[in-house]
Amino acid sequence: MSRSSLPKKQRHRRLLEIIESSPFMTDEELAEKLNVSIPTIRLDRLELNVPELRQRIKNVAAENHIKVKALKTEEIFGEIIDLELNVRGISMLETTDEMVFRENEIVRGHYIYSMAESLAMSVIDASVALVGVANIKYKIPVSSGAKLIAKAEVKSIRRNNHIVWVFIYEKQMEVFRGKFILVSVGKVNNND
Repeated sequence: MSRSSLPKKQRHRRLLEIIESSPFMTDEELAEKLNVSIPTIRLDRLELNVPELRQRIKNVAAENHIKVKALKTEEIFGEIIDLELNVRGISMLETTDEMVFRENEIVRGHYIYSMAESLAMSVIDASVALVGVANIKYKIPVSSGAKLIAKAEVKSIRRNNHIVWVFIYEKQMEVFRGKFILVSVGKVNNND
């Protein structure tokens, strides 16, 4: 890989800009974007006090968990990395060996469902939300070590009923989709 033509101060400034706009880029992606080696990116992050990817995800998730009203932090399955109440949300989950069937090493469905359900409930602006109806479809099997990204979108709100679509992806391939009708209990903040 050729060396970057940017002086160090400019490279640092550009690195901070990139991480500010895309906090979930890996060191490899950052190195490619700035045309430098991975060790250079790691050194730059250390100098700038920029945490590694896993810590950046945890920091953003902690900020978003505070917004969630219907679940406690320990009840959320996955890390919420983006959340706009009553609009949309994104969460992430890295699957582990403990989540799979022993014979085929495929992740058990209840882990994937739990990720979708907790994101759907998290995106609702209510103190309590319950699943009234869930229409779900598992599209392709997921293996241990997969990094899953769930995206939820609130499609409609009528009184205390919320229709939320959740799609879960691995490497941009849809592995799960679900339509949840959630019933909120408590104060609902909408203009219906």
